[in-house]
Amino acid sequence: MKSIYLDANASSVVMVEEPSSVRLQFKGSHLWGAGEHFDRVEFLSHPRRNEVEEVFTQQGTHTYLPQPLFLSDEYAFLVQSDRVFTIESQGDGDGIQLTLQGAFSSEDSLVIATGTPRETLKKLLSYLGGVVLPPPWVFGEWASANRWRSEQDVLEALDAARLHGFPISVLVVEAWSDESTFYTFGEEPGLWPDPKQLVQKLNDQGVHFILWQCPVFKALEEGRRDVRHEQDLAYVREHGLAVLNRDGTPYTIPEGNWFAGSMVPDFTNPETRDWWFSKRKYLMDMGLSGFKTDGGECILADDVLFHDGSTGKEMRNRYPQSYIEAYQEFIGPERITFSRAGYLGAQGSMLFWAGDQLSRWSELQAVLKAGLSAAISGIFWWGFDIGGFAGPMPSMELYLRSYELGSLVPVMQWHSEPVGGQFSEVMKSEDRINDRSPWRMAELYGEAVLSITKRYSAMRNEMRWYLVREATVSKETLQPMMRPMFYAFGSVYADIYDQYLLGSSLLVAPILEEGKKSRAVTLPDGSWYDLFAGMTITGPCTVEREYPIGQIGIFINTEDAEFERLRDSLAGLCSGD
Repeated sequence: MKSIYLDANASSVVMVEEPSSVRLQFKGSHLWGAGEHFDRVEFLSHPRRNEVEEVFTQQGTHTYLPQPLFLSDEYAFLVQSDRVFTIESQGDGDGIQLTLQGAFSSEDSLVIATGTPRETLKKLLSYLGGVVLPPPWVFGEWASANRWRSEQDVLEALDAARLHGFPISVLVVEAWSDESTFYTFGEEPGLWPDPKQLVQKLNDQGVHFILWQCPVFKALEEGRRDVRHEQDLAYVREHGLAVLNRDGTPYTIPEGNWFAGSMVPDFTNPETRDWWFSKRKYLMDMGLSGFKTDGGECILADDVLFHDGSTGKEMRNRYPQSYIEAYQEFIGPERITFSRAGYLGAQGSMLFWAGDQLSRWSELQAVLKAGLSAAISGIFWWGFDIGGFAGPMPSMELYLRSYELGSLVPVMQWHSEPVGGQFSEVMKSEDRINDRSPWRMAELYGEAVLSITKRYSAMRNEMRWYLVREATVSKETLQPMMRPMFYAFGSVYADIYDQYLLGSSLLVAPILEEGKKSRAVTLPDGSWYDLFAGMTITGPCTVEREYPIGQIGIFINTEDAEFERLRDSLAGLCSGD
């Protein structure tokens, strides 16, 4: 493995290369990053596996979105390798010993930078080419559901949003296609009478339309036939457009995995890209705003072959990123991809969400860790499914606490799967309706749900200017929008991971435990306006605050040049019960 030092002091790291590992020794007492992780933000003495994995709910130590980029107090490291490897670490008073356990190639490299976490992340992201800035509309409120299966469903959802006062900016529709080709609007009579007219109508209303995708040539259910699909499969086999086994036959996803038995498109093959996207060009002509590029965690054999000479060993991690990048090249910079899996290079892609979680308090706590660890790994534009995606419906308390947090991350989205869908065993609901929209939750729990969620949605709409401003600054300065306390204010705050900065001027302190109505908030040096208390506090200090349901800790840095505008944008949260 080659060493690349971004500054002179980086050479002070002791590096020992062995046949199946690389050992590093350096000063420090913390390790952070390594991608989106749900179990913890700091991982010193806790192994990390650099591997893309699809794990449905309760991800634990697994991740859809590993990043071989990690930070310490005075050093940061970037492993330029597509291989799966494990990070083992231990620390003592003299520093950290870190072992990268894996079969690296001579072409792989280790990039080392020195400085504070803020400084080193900027150096590494600059080395990688920076981050891409999404269009301003992504910072509005997103609505998504797998249960919308027709134009009528979509229009009824938007009518309900307008009726109840929710300013939806982005609509994500998953069940739009024929579920065999994944490029044809469902052809059952009456479901989608005029998709182009529908998209144009939504665009005229300022609603951006996103369609779901998955990178498979699907193995259809037993007894089901689709002539066009059969023709596609024959063409793919004849022209070698799929990932191949060693014997030249198409690789298929193993049993026990999502889309088992399906072939997988090889996006390293230009002919595959041309054919795949020729089928989807008409969607762009309609005026779509992008795709939800789901899946990609489907290369589960080391010996499969790709057109560019790569094998499954490299593409286990690289495949979902090659898939996203193919879509980005196709749709252009004004449209977006919204993905759950990716790898090194994700910094230059568009947006990500945290995949699938159950509606449980432990999962809400996990997604905050995921967002913070992703952010300091260079994944800036991120969100999660408000209220959870799967399982029995969330309680009123869990839903509202999740809504409070979800309105104060870069991507605000609520989403759900139909109860009778592919995950029905873990998505049980007594009334068979798994709709997590605010108005549906109000049907279950009363008008207080609408009152509170409407205030947070209105707040989100009012503060879009701030999010767009801070996103632009993030892109220019290579600093994440979600910043853990240690990252923003130094390692003296390295034990605090339940509050964070959103941008440069908003400190957010959510309630993440059932039944909890108060919490301690640690304020760093500076002048902070306590939104719900209506007073300014000088830090550093720790304050105890009461936050009944409908309130979340929000403190505004009064030194922001647009402090009054930001305070006024958030003021609506303080009205009502």
